[in-house]
Amino acid sequence: MKKVYATAAEALEGVLEDGMLIASGGFGLCGIPELLLDAIRDAGVKDLTFASNNAGVDDFGIGILLQTKQVKKMISSYVGENKEFMRQYLSGELELEFSPQGTLAERMRAGGCGIPGFYTKTGVGTQIAEGKEVKQFHGEDYILEEGIFADLAIVKAWKADDTGNLIFRKTARNFNPPAAMCGKVCIAEVEEIVPRGELAGDEIHLPGIYVHRIVQGTHEKRIEQRTTRQREEA
Repeated sequence: MKKVYATAAEALEGVLEDGMLIASGGFGLCGIPELLLDAIRDAGVKDLTFASNNAGVDDFGIGILLQTKQVKKMISSYVGENKEFMRQYLSGELELEFSPQGTLAERMRAGGCGIPGFYTKTGVGTQIAEGKEVKQFHGEDYILEEGIFADLAIVKAWKADDTGNLIFRKTARNFNPPAAMCGKVCIAEVEEIVPRGELAGDEIHLPGIYVHRIVQGTHEKRIEQRTTRQREEA
């Protein structure tokens, strides 16, 4: 099975369609599949639902798809760095489903493991619990959360071999493994592809059975919040 593609656009060929649910890895601007997001924008598909921790910033990450009005719904845990996201949500142009970070990660992981739902205490008694089944365990209330089964997963990794085994770099791992697991098709963009057998088994963070297509590329690696201080005079 061929897994390595020359460009992000080629890797997405035959996969994209209007109205699909896409799980996207990343946290802020760390470990986001920026090349695949650019290619999705260029493909022009619309009415997309994204399951992602957040939507990047206005001109980077999922934010570029909000600018082109290709996203109709976000399933996210944080929306604070994107003014266009906020504007579309407050004006009723964008549907938003809030999910606590740990719950969102577990919903993705559950979908990847074929688990349709699970009970969690997180969100009990809050707006998150509205409309959800509540069940007691050992005298405590828990709410039912559904697993996420995405049509497509897009993730960013550091290294891969040509069978799709992935290694993520430090905190850039974040939501990428669970996002990759829950997609019917998973496409990974990576910084380096090495020959099979070169990755030590104990170093692999995500086995290639979850990954269907791979593309290697050059990444911008923006800093989301750059904080500096003035140099003190001697």
